[in-house]
Amino acid sequence: MSDNVKELSFEQALQELEAVVSKLESGEVSLDDAIDAYSRGTALKAHCQARLEEARLKVEKIRVPEDGSVPTQAEPFDSAI
Repeated sequence: MSDNVKELSFEQALQELEAVVSKLESGEVSLDDAIDAYSRGTALKAHCQARLEEARLKVEKIRVPEDGSVPTQAEPFDSAI
């Protein structure tokens, strides 16, 4: 488990988030552990949402040729937009 959420891929973060949710749902954690898990889960959720939004914006930038053929290029993604 990476302490820095930003270093995780979407898939890694989602897998860890699922584990955190399972841990919290089990109810078999101390209050302090539950608070720590909730905090980590919140960071993981935000990271996953940001990665999904980034992917959505990339997909929107794909140019479909006027003749309907398969796109051969996409504009570079600019996260500052």
